[in-house]
Amino acid sequence: MHLEENISLAHHTTFRAGGRARFFAVAESEDDLRDIISYARKKNIPFFVLGGGSNVLFGDRGFPGLVIKMNIRGIAYGKEKGGITAVSAGAGEHWDNFVGGTVARGFYGLENLSFIPGSVGAAPVQNIGAYGAEAGDVIVEVSTLNTETLEIEIFSKEACMFSYRDSFFKSPAGGKYIITRVVFGLSSKGSVNISYRDVKDYFEERRNDSPALSDVRDAVIAIRTRKLPDVREVGTAGSFFKNPVVSVYDIEKLKEKHPDVKFFPHGDAVKISAGWLLDHVGGFRGYREGNVGAYKNQALVIVNESGASASEILAFAERMQKIIYEKTGITLEPEVKIVE
Repeated sequence: MHLEENISLAHHTTFRAGGRARFFAVAESEDDLRDIISYARKKNIPFFVLGGGSNVLFGDRGFPGLVIKMNIRGIAYGKEKGGITAVSAGAGEHWDNFVGGTVARGFYGLENLSFIPGSVGAAPVQNIGAYGAEAGDVIVEVSTLNTETLEIEIFSKEACMFSYRDSFFKSPAGGKYIITRVVFGLSSKGSVNISYRDVKDYFEERRNDSPALSDVRDAVIAIRTRKLPDVREVGTAGSFFKNPVVSVYDIEKLKEKHPDVKFFPHGDAVKISAGWLLDHVGGFRGYREGNVGAYKNQALVIVNESGASASEILAFAERMQKIIYEKTGITLEPEVKIVE
C-alpha cells in the first residue's frame, strides 16, 4: 500500500475545487482495498472512496482522513443466456469508455447513458440516469467489500433498491459497503429508446425514424455536448440538483403561475425539470457571481469559472435553492455529493 499525504482534492475532482486530503491511496484491486481499509481502521482514520470525482464537491478544509481512489479495472463479457449477456466491469473503469465498448459490440441497454463523466462504481450508488434510462434498469448484481468484515458481498438488483438517483448504497446501512465490480445484463437483440423529448427531436430533425444503436449513442453525445460543458475544460460536476418530485396537486398549483412548466409523470407523482425552474423561474442561465456561474446553455449546471473556492460554489448553489423556494415553495436537493 502506497500512502501519500496532503494531496490536493481539487486535482482529483471535475469541479476543480476543495481542500486537501490528509492521506491518499489508490486501490488497484480488492486486496489493495482490504489493505487500505485495514490500515484506516487500525489507525482510526475516517475514509472516503473517490471514483472519477465528477459528482462530488469537497469543502475548502479538505478531508481530514484517508481518500481512497478507486482504480479496480477489468471488463469481461460472458456467454449469452436467454438473450442477455452478463457484462462485468471493475468499479474503476471509465464509465463512457465502458459504454462505448458495449455499443461497439452491439449490446443494447447503456447507449442513452453515454458521455456521463465518472466511473463504473459510481453508477449503482447514484443510479445514474439520462434521456429516459437509468443504470439500475440493466444492472444484474453489484460486488462490494464490506468494510467491517473485509469480505466480498454480492447484491442482487433487488437488494440494491434502485430509485430515482438513489440506491441502498446511499443509505446509512449501505455506507459500509464499497463497490468493486458491477455486472450489467445487456441484449444484442434489443431496441433503441428514443422516447425522451430531446432524443426524439434530434432524430425527427434528421428525418431518421429507424436509428441504429450507434446512432442513439451519437445523438446523446451530441445533445450533451450542446447542453453541458466539457469537464476537461471547465470546472463542473454537471447537473447540480435533482429534478424535484411533487404531487399532482402541487404541479397544478405551480401551473397557475407558470403554465409552461416542464414536468414528467413519475408514478403517482410528477417530476419537474430543475433546469427549467432555474432557467425560467430563477433566471439563472448564464448568470454569474464572482468566480461561479450557471452554464450559459443549462441553468442546472454550476461552473467554476476561474478558480472558485468550494465555499463560493456552495454559496451560489444555496442562492439558487433560496430563490426557487421563495418563488415556488419547491426545495431543490443537490445531486452532487458535498463532503465538508
